[in-house]
Amino acid sequence: MEKLFLVIVIVLGLLALPYLYKLSGLKKITKQDIPHTGDWVELTRGNIYFRWFKPDIAQDPKGTIVLVHGFSTPSFVWGGLVNHFNDSGYKVLAYDHFGRGFSERPRGPYNKDLYLETLRELILSQNISESVHLVGYSMGGPIVGHYADTYPENTKSVSLIAPAGFSKSVPQMNSWSTMPIIGDWFWRVFSDRLYGIGNMSETQFSEDPLSINEDKFLPLFQEQLKFRGFNESLLSTVRNFNLFDVRSMYESLSQKNISILTLWGKKDGVVPFSGSEEFERIFSEGKLVSLEEGTHDITYRQPTIVSEEIISFINSI
Repeated sequence: MEKLFLVIVIVLGLLALPYLYKLSGLKKITKQDIPHTGDWVELTRGNIYFRWFKPDIAQDPKGTIVLVHGFSTPSFVWGGLVNHFNDSGYKVLAYDHFGRGFSERPRGPYNKDLYLETLRELILSQNISESVHLVGYSMGGPIVGHYADTYPENTKSVSLIAPAGFSKSVPQMNSWSTMPIIGDWFWRVFSDRLYGIGNMSETQFSEDPLSINEDKFLPLFQEQLKFRGFNESLLSTVRNFNLFDVRSMYESLSQKNISILTLWGKKDGVVPFSGSEEFERIFSEGKLVSLEEGTHDITYRQPTIVSEEIISFINSI
């Protein structure tokens, strides 16, 4: 029995070493770590990093666009779109989800309530009085959908880019890789493989002059990995946020008389284009723009066509 106990202690120690090693180089994010181009605002659950992009002061802004990014890649994904939005006369507000980018990493479940509450509080904190144009990328799709469905009077339009939530089934999430303790160990120890460039983007280069290609993308993405809590926020989101089938919410939203657009790449290998069939069924009056060669990373690989389509859509309302 003593030998068995000793073996167990040794095994647990060996398992703990790589976990502790990966944690050892991480730091807690502070306000001193955030870029001078943005700022923090204190919300109920902590400080959120946000940034305003505004058109020429001589222009009378047409309205406000709020950008909501996806699962793991923070707000820098909008870099190729914001100038076009500003040039078209719109103010733009972008932010990093809790746990990502330059926002704090609070403890607790990363569920629908967290993401909806965050978006609502951020908008209120910025004293935005008019209805806003919401743009959600990937996981940001369900988030802006929940917001528009809950606050239709404060929503002018909804634009979805490669949106999650239109799947007809939800995969089983009780695998060993998401279990308590085991899942935490796996996600921490193998984080380098989980967050490699190949897992973040389906393509590495685009000829779009406004694209964020691999040479710029990877350093920007890795910047957030310096801080504690990124890993935990992703795993908690997988455990607590429905990334796959929120069609009931979308069906409710379809009754709210809000203009809606979806842009989807036909070669999307992360959120399959087949989900567009459900979009068209649910939003019979909505507009679908399909990109023949588009993959999941169209937001930052094909920003010119994406921004043009969104502006055309918003201006037509």
